[in-house]
Amino acid sequence: MADPHRATPSGLPRARGLGIPFDGVPGPANAITDVPGLEVGYATVIEGDDVRTGVTAIHPRGRTNPYDPCAAGVHSLNGNGELTGWAWIEESGTTSLPITITSTAAVGLAHAATVSWVADRHPDPNDVWMLPVAAETWDGFLHDLYGRRITEAEVHAALDGAAAGPLEEGSVGGGTGMNCYGFSGGSGTASRVVRWGSGAYTVGAFVQANFGDRPELAIAGVPLGAALAADDPFNDSDWVVPRGAGSVIAIIATDAPLLPQQAKALARRVPLGLARTGTTGSHFSGDLFLALSTANPGAFATGFPLGEPADAEIAALRFLPWGRLDPLFAAVVQCVEEAVVNALVANREMTGRKGRRMPALPREQVVGLLHAAGRIG
Repeated sequence: MADPHRATPSGLPRARGLGIPFDGVPGPANAITDVPGLEVGYATVIEGDDVRTGVTAIHPRGRTNPYDPCAAGVHSLNGNGELTGWAWIEESGTTSLPITITSTAAVGLAHAATVSWVADRHPDPNDVWMLPVAAETWDGFLHDLYGRRITEAEVHAALDGAAAGPLEEGSVGGGTGMNCYGFSGGSGTASRVVRWGSGAYTVGAFVQANFGDRPELAIAGVPLGAALAADDPFNDSDWVVPRGAGSVIAIIATDAPLLPQQAKALARRVPLGLARTGTTGSHFSGDLFLALSTANPGAFATGFPLGEPADAEIAALRFLPWGRLDPLFAAVVQCVEEAVVNALVANREMTGRKGRRMPALPREQVVGLLHAAGRIG
């Protein structure tokens, strides 16, 4: 098996496989799935000339445990997008059930299909209400956005197929038809191990990257936009959406015990990781971020439904001191930066709707530019 730090399971190179340097210590798979128990699944739909879409599913506590809430927080850099369940996360400081990420026009269907999947696979005799997270980015450059190709079957397939371990990246799952800085973009992930006393915690990031204007692009601290200006599809005359439009969804997960407001503080660090790749943020981009902690299992479920034993009336949480969270903040920034670059590197050129073409990041040219800048030895 290929080194998961250097290549995806299918053999596509990852950023570290090109020698691109990053700060921090990655986990075994350098993926969000390094957080114990967390699983990710994809459904990729590529058909004919104009279907380039899919669904990504994330089970924070695994497929067999959808109901147990996690401490969670959300943050919006720019609100031109959708992430369902936002109000409940703000109200309760928790999220439960699987998380899905897909195309803009399919976000409602993904929400409903997640509810039906949980009801089918894990029926609850108390008929507990369900308000899952479903998020989106816009794949209309390559995909027939309003062709209604995503169905319940694709959402269920992504949820059923979720697993731990190394992940494919790039144009897969919900990221299939996405672009990033005018190159094929989509799904990217990374993780960091944070030493803590005699042990360690894991921080993982998953991004659906569909943002950025080509002239902004920077990798490993080196501005590359001008040198890579050629072959930019957004210079085509039929494209009327402002440059840099699109969106980015980021899911941050950790097994470190956190309060909900501490999870929100992690979500607020996502833009710093994005900025390391060059973006200044676009009004036409939905930049929405969710962070969660898988620690404290069962703590937020205590006392529901009503009528549980008296010893369940008081819940208790373990959490890290606020004054010691800086290493986790740094890990979020490092993971997000690398996840975006992985989405670009582990990718191929794609042609889609109306014959539009999205080029792949020219890996050899990027390596040469970083070598010339002294970032790759």
